[in-house]
Order: sequence, then structure tokens, then C-alpha cells
Amino acid sequence: MPLPLPGRPRLGQAPLPALLHLLFLLLLLVVGPARPISFQLPGKARKCLREEIHRDTLVTGEYEIGAPPGSSTGPSANLKITDSAGHILYAKEDATKGKFAFTTEDYDMFEACFESKLPVGTGRMPDQLVILDMKHGVEAKNYEEIAKVEKLKPLEVELRRLEDLSESIVNDFAYMKKREEEMRDTNESTNTRVLYFSIFSMCCLIGLATWQVFYLRRFFKAKKLIE
Repeated sequence: MPLPLPGRPRLGQAPLPALLHLLFLLLLLVVGPARPISFQLPGKARKCLREEIHRDTLVTGEYEIGAPPGSSTGPSANLKITDSAGHILYAKEDATKGKFAFTTEDYDMFEACFESKLPVGTGRMPDQLVILDMKHGVEAKNYEEIAKVEKLKPLEVELRRLEDLSESIVNDFAYMKKREEEMRDTNESTNTRVLYFSIFSMCCLIGLATWQVFYLRRFFKAKKLIE
């Protein structure tokens, strides 16, 4: 029986790194890679981007604001990142290009606002191009730096990446399950309240109809219309 050549996998088997890469690609297809967002910012305008992020999640981002085409002045815009309570997580005046990073303390809605400071003249002022690349969770981690600090091998780095990505997916499903349970409890509580209100309304209507019958009977007896 011929022996398999060294360095080549047997038929029907795949090397471990190839399987890890395949699993990683499948998980990326489930999660979906983040892509930079670009939009035009008119003069004296304000545009905000909102996103819901889980608690204890690392958020990183890069932004770049380009000067209007044909403008003699550079880009002029302010950037402010806040949560739903109005706490400022990052702020930069006259922002042109930079990076930011913060860790969320609770599940919340976060807002990144760009406000143009360009004056609006009599003519048409060209818009500024804003590019924002915002990442959170597994996407925000620098695994190359982690490998250098912890002296990890490439295979161990891939395993760490897969572990973090799997944990992120599990946490997302757990959160969705929790929200589904909360919504189900809310629906059941609402249905119970509606049922009790309907019973109460029917009792009120029956009581009112009974009172009307006795009142009209007493009224007709007083007028001697009936015995």
C-alpha cells in the first residue's frame, strides 16, 4: 500500500490552517465586514450617524474630512461622539483626519455628528467629503499587536480571532433571545391588561343598562304609564 507523500494531506482531509481559514470566512459572512461610510457635508450643515452597540465593547474609528473642490481654505468641521445621555465620548474641533477609541459601559445608542463650519456664500459652496470607518467588537481588535504582546503563533492568532468572533455571535444571539423574552412578557402583560379592561368595560355596561331599566321603570310608574 503506497504511503502518502510527506507534506500533503490525505484524500478527504484538509490541513488544520485551511479549516480555520474556512471557518473564519464563514463567520465573516455571517457577521458581515464593516465598510467605511462616506457622505457629502454641505456648508453650515450637521449630519449624524447612529448605531446601537453592546456593553463592554471596544469601539475604534478613523475619519477624514476633505476640503471642498476648488476651495482655497482647508476642511472645516467639528466632530462629536455622544451617547443617549449626552455624555461626550470624543470631540474634535476643526477636524481633518484622526482616530478615536472608547469602550462602552452599557448597551446604548451612540451618535457621531459632523458639523460643517464653512460659510454659506452667495454662490454654491462645494460640499465636503466625509469618510468614517467605525469598528466595534472583534473588528476593532488589533490582533497583530496582541500576537506581539502575547507572543502568539499565527495559528494561535487565528484561534483567538475565531474564539472572539464566536463569542460575539453567541452574545448577539443571547441578547436577541433576551429581547424576545422581554417582548413576549410585554405582549402577555398587555393582553392581560386588555382582557381585564374588556371585562371591566362589560361589567360597567351591564351595570349601566340595569340601572337604566330600573330608572325608566320607576319613572314610568311615577307617571302612571305602567303598573
